Amino acid sequence: MYSYGLLYLPVSTYSLLCATQLAFNAVFSFFLNNQKFTPFILNSLVLLTVSATLLAVNSADDDTASTAAKNKYAIGFLTTVGASAAYSLYLSLIQLTFDNLVPGKENSTVDEAAIYPSAVATVGCVVGIFASGEWKEVKGEMKGYTEGKAAYLLTLIWTAVAWQVSSLGMLGLVFEVSSLFSNVISTLALPLVPVLAVVLFGDKMDGVKAVAMVLAVWGFVSYVYQHYLDDRSTAERAAAGGDARECGNADRRGEIC
Repeated sequence: MYSYGLLYLPVSTYSLLCATQLAFNAVFSFFLNNQKFTPFILNSLVLLTVSATLLAVNSADDDTASTAAKNKYAIGFLTTVGASAAYSLYLSLIQLTFDNLVPGKENSTVDEAAIYPSAVATVGCVVGIFASGEWKEVKGEMKGYTEGKAAYLLTLIWTAVAWQVSSLGMLGLVFEVSSLFSNVISTLALPLVPVLAVVLFGDKMDGVKAVAMVLAVWGFVSYVYQHYLDDRSTAERAAAGGDARECGNADRRGEIC
């Protein structure tokens, strides 16, 4: 669905719709994962969404869609929104699985959650590329690649590796923290990409990109600060419980606590 959205929509519109996945994830987390929304978390969600929206509105690619693609605008719109909702639901269901259906909290659980779906997806893609006959075009694509055959192969290999690392990291964040935090990190990456493009490819850094980056970092820090408050509160309750147990033992021994 993401692919159809990118095919039929201008890049700016596509990016803007993709930013809705954080809002979808917030709704699903509330109902499926009992996510509590504090002012800091709400502040984080708003800032990250505004940051991604700024980048989309600032995009100059609105005229890149062909006439044929514009005629299928509705399809692109619906598939992109559907993909954002489905991805957010997937993250919330993964957290629900980790919390309620998987016995024990072992790191191997994350590996299995990444390996098995990827294996099924790989089989589906291999069957699809041969069934459609698209495999015959690979040789021509390799020859037409500007940087050469070796660069073509390396690009494919490292893209695959990067996506697997990203998938493993995403699942790890769901496992250790929450599906919403995993989505926050994904959204944080959106405004950081233009900054990397400035450093690596010499792209122009304008004011909107700078503001989007600041808002994204601000939203991320707000979310992390809420986790810091939660951890400190948990530690204080644990310490208070330990003191209460010590007093109980002292009372049983006839001592003054």
